[in-house]
Amino acid sequence: MKAIILAAWEGSRLRPITNTTPKPLIKIAWKPIIEHNLENIYNKVDEIIIVVKYLKEKIINYFWDNFKWTKITYHTQSWEKGTAWALFWLEYIKDDVLILNWDTIFDKNDLNNIINYSWYAVLVKEVENPEKYGIFEISSDLIIKKIIEKPKDYIWNLANLWIYKFSHKIFEYIKNVPLSPRLEYELTDALNEFAKNFPLKAIKSKWDFIDVWYPWDILKANKYFLDKLEKSQIKWQIEENVVIKWNIILEEWAILKSWTYIEWNCYIWKNTSIWPNIYLRWTTCIWNNCKIWANNEIKNSSIWDNTNIAHLSYIWDSIIWNNVNIWWWFLSANLRHDEKNIKVPIKWILTDTWLKKLWVIIWDNVKTWAKAYSMPGRVIENNSLIMPWEMIK
Repeated sequence: MKAIILAAWEGSRLRPITNTTPKPLIKIAWKPIIEHNLENIYNKVDEIIIVVKYLKEKIINYFWDNFKWTKITYHTQSWEKGTAWALFWLEYIKDDVLILNWDTIFDKNDLNNIINYSWYAVLVKEVENPEKYGIFEISSDLIIKKIIEKPKDYIWNLANLWIYKFSHKIFEYIKNVPLSPRLEYELTDALNEFAKNFPLKAIKSKWDFIDVWYPWDILKANKYFLDKLEKSQIKWQIEENVVIKWNIILEEWAILKSWTYIEWNCYIWKNTSIWPNIYLRWTTCIWNNCKIWANNEIKNSSIWDNTNIAHLSYIWDSIIWNNVNIWWWFLSANLRHDEKNIKVPIKWILTDTWLKKLWVIIWDNVKTWAKAYSMPGRVIENNSLIMPWEMIK
């Protein structure tokens, strides 16, 4: 069996993160989104085929031609005309195929259930609002009849999770898919034709899965994995008088200096320095080559590569991307006084995060001078320069 991972699209709801980082390579806890799934399937398939397009060189350069000795090949999607078009030129495959979307991190138990099923299958999940999903109409023995996108009338509550196990015959149906009303070639239309000719089982998901659609989903996903950390992994240096209340991962060449206090599970990547008198808490991830200077508090945040945070700053419930330089005394509110949900502009639309607490989202190459301030839920765009005493409203 071969695995096909659809990873061609840019993830526009995650802009401006995806201006420079393809969504499959966005790190969640200690590895990129796509790698979480690869870890769970690589030794169960003969080959992994990754469909790429947007920033494809970064994905190719990250994995090259194998993942733990399982062969990887790349297929470049020529133009964006839907999920069936992404698979249009793979008809040379003569094996069973496992098809996964790159939007979601799946539990290994659910992946095993569909991989080990003796015939062909689709992973589904019971949902409370089926009108928002692709919903399967099924028989009494969970054999799929067809899928209907966002049905207006109730037909069932089993939603499509975008993991499929097909025979190679699926490519024959893909070749004959017509344009949908959205002017795209839809894989679900090919699925409906496949289901007319082959028994296609609906396998119910029994485990958690993680969608990363918006920037703040990164914080939720980090928390999901760090909450499961049962034992510390200390690979480098901890000085005297450091207090670690829960569990941490400290990677090679990272250092915790004296009087650091860590509360709850946290992750610190390679070459990162945590200076004295740092209060680090609540599922924070700090990546490569960062320097957190003395007398800072950081809570529930994701801080990416090559970022410096100077003295006397408070970083709460925040996402800070690559090559950011935060000068001393950078402050923000992470909670509205009226206690309403925080809204963030996504694709020029003010989007409800459904969160009560969200501080700031800072993208690549931002510099803030001393004593800058921010209102909750603000986005600082790439290459911005924030002046002293400036308030980001």
